[in-house]
Amino acid sequence: MSSSQLHRAPHLQTYNERAKKHANKAAKALLEIMEEKQSNLSVSVDVTKSKDFFDIIEAVGPHVCLIKASTHIDVLEDFDATVIDRLRELSERHKFLIFEDRKFADIGSTVVLQYSKGIYKIADWAHITNAHAVPGPSIITGLASVGIPKDRGLILLAEMSSKGALTTGSYTEDAVCMARARRDFVIGFIAQHRMEGIGASNTDDIAEEDFLVLAPGVGLDATGDAMGQQYRTPHEVIFHSGCDVIIVGRGIYGKGENVDTREVLKQAQRYQAAGWEAYKKRVQIGS
Repeated sequence: MSSSQLHRAPHLQTYNERAKKHANKAAKALLEIMEEKQSNLSVSVDVTKSKDFFDIIEAVGPHVCLIKASTHIDVLEDFDATVIDRLRELSERHKFLIFEDRKFADIGSTVVLQYSKGIYKIADWAHITNAHAVPGPSIITGLASVGIPKDRGLILLAEMSSKGALTTGSYTEDAVCMARARRDFVIGFIAQHRMEGIGASNTDDIAEEDFLVLAPGVGLDATGDAMGQQYRTPHEVIFHSGCDVIIVGRGIYGKGENVDTREVLKQAQRYQAAGWEAYKKRVQIGS
């Protein structure tokens, strides 16, 4: 292997190569699933009825690496404990990880309770969850105290895809610095491009830095919506921006009511193919 191959940027390496280097078990598992299923697609299941929730997951399950679940009581109106049991069963059957889009945003002692207690007990079943960087490093410390013993991973929100988002500049740099200090638990970012090296000082060791980048705002047929969401194609996100996972919701299941599972399957396959093709072209550059 040449020296240039040994020092390829993370996004120019295969998911399999990167999986071998990750110490965090959730990150390693996600990368291995992506390679095995030839999918970098995450479906964001933002619906209010459990029937629609599971109809969508049953349809897309074989084609995704990750299900981004919104299972808060203010979203899934008929939530009960059986929802989690069935979601875990589908995760094992279809080989995808569960990403609970919780967006924690409180002090360390509070998020410990939110993550481990209450109705949901998120840490018991979500392989990955996410948090805002606003509270500072204590939010990572609190979540890690619960998540690390359970082999979980944390994603920080470094950038957002909505118009006018404040997650730019120094906020993004500070989020990356916080993650860099806790690479045992923080496995990546919600972001729009690569994060390696951002905000690094001359004394930071970034030689082996490899953060997963999960990108929302992905669409094949639309460029935006009335709520300020902005869409980019899988090719733009994966090939040009170097992101790792495309997060798609309405582009696959529409309004999410009385879903047509055949159409959902068709769209999931379409996005899976587009994302994987962009990834193959990207890693060819580094081969």
